[in-house]
Amino acid sequence: MTRIAFVGPDGRVTDADAATGARLLDVAQAAGQPLEGTCGGEMACATCHVLIDAADLASLPLPSAEEEDLLDLVPGARRFSRLACQIVLPAGLEQLTVRVPR
Repeated sequence: MTRIAFVGPDGRVTDADAATGARLLDVAQAAGQPLEGTCGGEMACATCHVLIDAADLASLPLPSAEEEDLLDLVPGARRFSRLACQIVLPAGLEQLTVRVPR
């Protein structure tokens, strides 16, 4: 299990537990986070843009070239930006901090 701390745009923290292999977008939506995932996770919209805590970034699989290309189009994207639909929680990941941008 991975303990995920979602930090909302207002700074409020919501904790959620997720199983290995779960998709971060699904976990976020189940936890009531305002991530649309309009494209259904097909990496066509970027409405699931999140910011991964710098300390946790190395614990996740690297983004694909396609994900990086789509993130280039996201206003406010940063070095720690990822698409939640593309993050599958790996084995051994104990905790993760995810910021939900405005």
